Amino acid sequence: MHSTHSPALHSALKGKRLIAFDLDGTLIDSVPDLAAAVAGSLNELGLRQPSELEVRDWVGNGVPMLVERALTWALKAAPEPELQERAYNAFMAHYGAAPNTLTTLYPGVQHTLKALHTYGLTLVLITNKPERFIEPLLSHFKLLEYFTLWIGGDSLAEKKPHPLPLLHAAKVCQMSPAECVMIGDSRHDIAAGKAAGFTTLALPYGYNHGEPIDESDPDQVLTSLTELLMTAPQVTRTV
Repeated sequence: MHSTHSPALHSALKGKRLIAFDLDGTLIDSVPDLAAAVAGSLNELGLRQPSELEVRDWVGNGVPMLVERALTWALKAAPEPELQERAYNAFMAHYGAAPNTLTTLYPGVQHTLKALHTYGLTLVLITNKPERFIEPLLSHFKLLEYFTLWIGGDSLAEKKPHPLPLLHAAKVCQMSPAECVMIGDSRHDIAAGKAAGFTTLALPYGYNHGEPIDESDPDQVLTSLTELLMTAPQVTRTV
């Protein structure tokens, strides 16, 4: 007999059929491009621009909230609706022109998604990023083929932390919440997962408004996505 090694799934995935992933801060580090778009839009309005580090703490609730936080920071006051709309339109133009110039995949993402997909698990993407940016980014990083469904922050009537996007994904894929997992880097992902009845797995390296992710009480914190794949020995008999 001799022993070989092949990947086995993490125990948290036992009995699961669908895995929902967040995008920004989970699969990709998009803050550099988001920060550049924020800076470009504020510069266009004659306002001071924040650092990339400051923008990192504003990401997670979708573009309208990102723009509002940036304006509030620049003005040191709540923005008027007209200025908010101008800034939003400017941001969408800047970000749309260069959504992946500085954005990078986190280590192990491609390998992990490919392996999970090969196992026959249904993978979906649930992000608060506007839907129009999802497919170009997935295509750019060659991840498109792994996902059955993707849902943006403007795809449905509600976005995370509301459970609607997660429940919608489960329904479309004909899965029960008990068969589903939500993986993300922020309290919004964990709150949405809990409200939807999904198992929640958290990553500590993304964008969570400066808060430790374990304070959101996920079912488990992973150090990286590659933890989903565990190497298990297989004993084979030779004659």
